[in-house]
Amino acid sequence: MNGPAALSPAATRALLERLGHHPRKKLGQNFLIDGNIVRKSVALAALRADETVVEIGPGLGTLTGALVAAGARVHAVEIDPRLAAHIGDMFGDRVELLQGDAVDRPLGTAAPARGEPFSVVANLPYAITSPWMEALLSGPLPRRMVLMVQKEAADRLTARPDGGSAGAVSIFLQSAYHGESRHAVSRACFYPAPAVDSTLLVLVRRAAPLRFPRQARDAVRRVFTQRRKQLQTLVKNDALLGPWWEGARETYDLSPTLRAEAVPLAAWQRLASPYET
Repeated sequence: MNGPAALSPAATRALLERLGHHPRKKLGQNFLIDGNIVRKSVALAALRADETVVEIGPGLGTLTGALVAAGARVHAVEIDPRLAAHIGDMFGDRVELLQGDAVDRPLGTAAPARGEPFSVVANLPYAITSPWMEALLSGPLPRRMVLMVQKEAADRLTARPDGGSAGAVSIFLQSAYHGESRHAVSRACFYPAPAVDSTLLVLVRRAAPLRFPRQARDAVRRVFTQRRKQLQTLVKNDALLGPWWEGARETYDLSPTLRAEAVPLAAWQRLASPYET
């Protein structure tokens, strides 16, 4: 089952008017109006029978309906109270809905048991992409994620750690996931159209994912806030990063003048621990 078709621009405007809702740029409220993208998102999710799926920002419910029609047990998180009420009216008890901030509750009401597979399929608001991702990576890890993000965010999340544009979140993400595929999505597929194009990013959990403990995450974030400084200057008095840097330099033959963004992923992963599924 493909679920309901995506609303046309005219139908989207009419529904928003009926709801008395004006899209809020601050919350990244750009609604999908391309049914092919909705169907592609569900197909790329490769859902298993009766699988739990987390959706962030269901908005007007087009992707939500397609997930429900595919047999998923959907847990949706919507921060906007008017849109949350619309989702509740539209789906009732077919969707577990949390009206709240996805950064605080990255899985909404979902509470997967240890080892239980689940997925995330979402059209992520740009403003929360990095903080939501970091929050997600500190809890149970979905087996698969299909994420609509702005192209800039996709480039940042998948940047090579030794390529000059990586950040802390890209290191955390790539230690637990590999990018299976990415698909360009035009800004014309949304209403209202955003100022930039988007990317449909498919991420698959690694066979042996790594996760950074809180202290290590804090330390990595700290050095990336001063990414233009030489790493040895930043870590020389750090009880965690000082010994790590000396070991990484010796193991990977790293220059003492390197900046954080040029350190290879394998070196950063010396700060991580195996994730137990």
